[in-house]
Amino acid sequence: MSRSVGARPQQRAALADRKAREFLRKADPVLGGVIDAHPAFRPRAWLDELPPLDAFGTLIFQVVGQQLSVAATRTIVSRIEERFGGRLPSAAELLASDPEVLRTAGLSARKGATLRALAERFVDGRLSDAALERMTDEEVEAALTEVSGIGPWSAHGFLLVALNRPDVFLTGDIALRRVIQRVYGFDHVPSEAELLETSDRWRPYRSLAVSYLFASEYEEPR
Repeated sequence: MSRSVGARPQQRAALADRKAREFLRKADPVLGGVIDAHPAFRPRAWLDELPPLDAFGTLIFQVVGQQLSVAATRTIVSRIEERFGGRLPSAAELLASDPEVLRTAGLSARKGATLRALAERFVDGRLSDAALERMTDEEVEAALTEVSGIGPWSAHGFLLVALNRPDVFLTGDIALRRVIQRVYGFDHVPSEAELLETSDRWRPYRSLAVSYLFASEYEEPR
């Protein structure tokens, strides 16, 4: 049974799924080497450091983080929390606030407008935690990218973080392209066609494959 978007429990993230891990090891020996180097890998462990996030809260993170480092994103998110009593605002709270509140937190006018457009959809019911949970990956992407400022990268990030969907691939993520370049020995940053050819062997567990690849870049093997 799938969990509600807004009910991520505060417990330690689980180890990588054994069935998915073994599938990936057999399907791709190169990725298998990465998997073997991280036997105690917990793909969602980084979320342990964050408060529980509902769908709108996740989208705040996604929008703030567009083209920013993780450190810069967390700084701005912390400033937003300070302006809303120490937590992220609900859609209704954000919509009722002065747009200048987001500007003083460090958000651009464009990103502020995107968040307000998203908030409007949550307030009037076009978007909700329950509705997004029921949608297919393609439906979620279509619903979110209707909003100016939400592209496939943000929509795919939402699928990964908020909905924990198992087969999401971040084709537009330059950091992922560079990791794949290193791990697979490309002499150039791989093209989208090369990325898709590489990632097709990971279906239907592309999300876990991506998590392992990022772990190979940012975590010490153990």
